[in-house]
Amino acid sequence: MAPRRLLLVGEGNFSFAAALSETLDQNTRLIATCLQCPAELTRDPVARENLRYLRERGIDVRFGVDCTQLADVFELHDREFNQIYFNFPHCGRKAGVAKNRELLAKFFQSCADVLAEEGEVHVALCRGQGGTPADKPQREWHNSWQVVAMAALGGLILSDVYPFSCKAVPGYKCTGYRSQDKSFHVEGALNHVFTRSLPFEVSQPRIFRIKVGNQWFSFSEPEALVGKLNRGFLEAPSCHPIKTINEKLIAELGKAFPLKRLKCSFPLLPQEDASVLPFWNCDFLSAAFWISLHEDNSNSESLIGGTSQDVEDFLVSFSELSLPKNPGRDGKEEACEGTCGQAKVCLRPSLLVHVQDVIEVRDFLSGSLHILSGPVFQKCHILPFTMPAFHETLFILGFNQNLKDGCLQSLLDHLKGILDSLLTQTLLESSKLSSLVEFVLQSNGKDYMIRVKTHNFSPDCTEDLIIGSVTTSATSVIHKDQCFVFVSMNLDLLAMLVWCISDWRMLWTFDNRFLKNFVPGKIEPFKSHSLYPPCYVHDISFWIDEKKGFDELEFHTVARAVSQDTVISIQFLSRFQHRKTQQVSLCYRLTYQTCDKALTQQQVASMQSQFRKEIQQRLYVIPR
Repeated sequence: MAPRRLLLVGEGNFSFAAALSETLDQNTRLIATCLQCPAELTRDPVARENLRYLRERGIDVRFGVDCTQLADVFELHDREFNQIYFNFPHCGRKAGVAKNRELLAKFFQSCADVLAEEGEVHVALCRGQGGTPADKPQREWHNSWQVVAMAALGGLILSDVYPFSCKAVPGYKCTGYRSQDKSFHVEGALNHVFTRSLPFEVSQPRIFRIKVGNQWFSFSEPEALVGKLNRGFLEAPSCHPIKTINEKLIAELGKAFPLKRLKCSFPLLPQEDASVLPFWNCDFLSAAFWISLHEDNSNSESLIGGTSQDVEDFLVSFSELSLPKNPGRDGKEEACEGTCGQAKVCLRPSLLVHVQDVIEVRDFLSGSLHILSGPVFQKCHILPFTMPAFHETLFILGFNQNLKDGCLQSLLDHLKGILDSLLTQTLLESSKLSSLVEFVLQSNGKDYMIRVKTHNFSPDCTEDLIIGSVTTSATSVIHKDQCFVFVSMNLDLLAMLVWCISDWRMLWTFDNRFLKNFVPGKIEPFKSHSLYPPCYVHDISFWIDEKKGFDELEFHTVARAVSQDTVISIQFLSRFQHRKTQQVSLCYRLTYQTCDKALTQQQVASMQSQFRKEIQQRLYVIPR
């Protein structure tokens, strides 16, 4: 086993190093460093004693080490530290917050050169300096050291924070800048633990290939959905919480109803017929992601690299390609058939589009719960609990019309009991209610929305959430004597509530640390590996052409695509009309924040600049 390596920088009187050395095992190597030269420390009797003790224990002590230039200190073979400690950094004297931010930024960037892949950087700061909500009281951001933003410059994220206790390190005596007699005030101090972030890279849309009959087609995933197609969260080997919650839901319903699980095809819809699919309506179409299929006569092996995927195995019903109509902006249908071997199809916006196919099968089993689960995709405004891609599970129950009321009530009662049980597992006893789920009757008098009271889960939830729907309006040409109930559930929202996951984007992270939170057979509150990520705010104003109109949904979709889902809020600020020209200008405020990666102000500025260019080209507006 390789030895565990610890690096201490900015040591004052070396009392922390001396105390820490007593806790180490034989497989740990400690290197303690300071900026001062040996002569500067000889005047301090405490430092002299600690240095003597460290040398007796064989600890490597180095002087004149600049913590912002660590790559210059350690050779390539001598890096890869598992933990780096910097207690109470300070530029000295009356240095302001800007100077200390600069020190932190350079330190974190330096750490990136010598930190092991799964290493940690520990930074202890006095009360309020960090600027995160963990500080009590929390300073205003502009008056703090902005530690999470400075760490992002080194590709690091805050993964843990806890009170710094001198008592936890017996013998440690905090000194001031360069071992001055006046020490820092450590009451209320916090230890911040940083880890490496996955690199924030500009992701290019992947190319997928599908086989329709004997013909191969390729298509590019929509920019707003990069990284969200073909993730396989519900597939057999997956241990993703979305699959876990779906299996729990199905297993519990299976105790009350016979089950029939149906295979879900790859989410491309080549057919559209409003008379056959009553749920396939204008609302779905206006929010759908339309994509172009291109004939592809190349060898399949030539496209299966890192930027493309062969999805033939996911197709179960593409015997022939029937091209749909694409609704234009004015509501008129535009032919989707292109030239040169092109066709337009859309990504499935809901599993409800498959309802008629299921109930028109001659061997449909009355009284059995037919289950369909898979990903769906919808354009949507950028809001905390709306998502362009999520996983849906659909329960379809058919029964004799004479048994309608009893069967419907039985299904609702069982579903309510299961959901209440799942949603209360991570709540404290003091927060538990007798019921969290309610079925809200709709204006048509027969359909329901499934609503969850969310204020007990998170202070961010100011409104109750709709996690699904119950519909009873479809009829079957073949099974005319039956009634049908369709229960649609948003599995992503349900998983967020069950595990207390505050950000839906975390469900889609590529960071392996996410899945380590979930123990098979247990439901425990989720602990994020990225705490208090920094926010960056940018305003944008532009002139619009009122004759062409302004598509706000597309505005949000472009922002989502350009920012790679780092825009978490778009707030309308004002509308201005020029007195002379009568031109209209709109102003919006965009807030950028990641949930799992380090994001810097420079990266955000670049995305904002690109966003200005994109809305000018796509939405025909003129940025001011």
